[in-house]
Amino acid sequence: MRAMSYDTYGDLDVLHPSELPEPKLAPGAVLVEVRSASVNPVDWKLMAGGLDGLMDVVFPVVPGWDAAGVVVRTGPDVPELEVGDEVLTYARKDLVHGGTYAEQVAVPAVSVTRKPAAMSWDEAASLPLAGLTALRMVELLDVGSDDVVLVHGASGGVGHLAVQVAHARGARVIGTASERNHDFLRDLGAEPVVYGDGLPERVRALAPEGATVVLDAVGGVLEQTLAVLAPEGRHASITEPSVEEHGGRWVWVRPDGAALARLTALVERGQLRVEVQRTFPLEDVADAVRLSQEGHVRGKVALRVSDGVSEG
Repeated sequence: MRAMSYDTYGDLDVLHPSELPEPKLAPGAVLVEVRSASVNPVDWKLMAGGLDGLMDVVFPVVPGWDAAGVVVRTGPDVPELEVGDEVLTYARKDLVHGGTYAEQVAVPAVSVTRKPAAMSWDEAASLPLAGLTALRMVELLDVGSDDVVLVHGASGGVGHLAVQVAHARGARVIGTASERNHDFLRDLGAEPVVYGDGLPERVRALAPEGATVVLDAVGGVLEQTLAVLAPEGRHASITEPSVEEHGGRWVWVRPDGAALARLTALVERGQLRVEVQRTFPLEDVADAVRLSQEGHVRGKVALRVSDGVSEG
């Protein structure tokens, strides 16, 4: 199968086109023919060796943990899925090896849910990791209609989904972003504020009692979080383990098909949409990763892997 892979840690120059064997299919797993994948910061951090020591790696590595595609084969004992089902999945496994920047990926059926018909392949592939991360933060902190929620990095991949999930639960949402993304945030249901120096004062001008919940999707904002947090407020970060020293929660999302189905239910009810800023063909993955590394993406960057030409 066609894939992008790397044989050693390094920068983008270690990533190259490959022809690899079809993935083996364990009991309880499905083989998905990938239509689209998406780029997440963890992909290039892994490639640079940034998580070495945390996860076992077997080279060559095919990066990518997000995918949307079609089930082309099922392993033993997978009654819930059939060949031909259109699905999306957060395909992280305990071993870093066979990812989604490839024509096929094998994943446990419990990590998969069906794709809503109204979602494009690119939108569906861009939902799993970022959406599950947003959902986990919101559910972990039990966000509800009585909350005022501040989302740091509200126009990014995780942030724009966290805004919508919190809004769908009835919370009032304030989101940080550059001014060019303020109308975008308003469309999602958030009150936008500019990030950077003076943020606590700007947030307090909107919510004098402070935010009852703060969700950090960017990192480096702990001091600002604590400055705007209401007494007895809750906070979580996806980048800063040190939040746990200040009563917060550090979130590392896990594969969860049932939780992914809760996200797609929001999509089907019109309460959640995935913003895809740009789509690249698989062979231009280096350009896609560079765009992600710049750190100014609105929503997500997608990779178009296949148009289904091999489908029977």
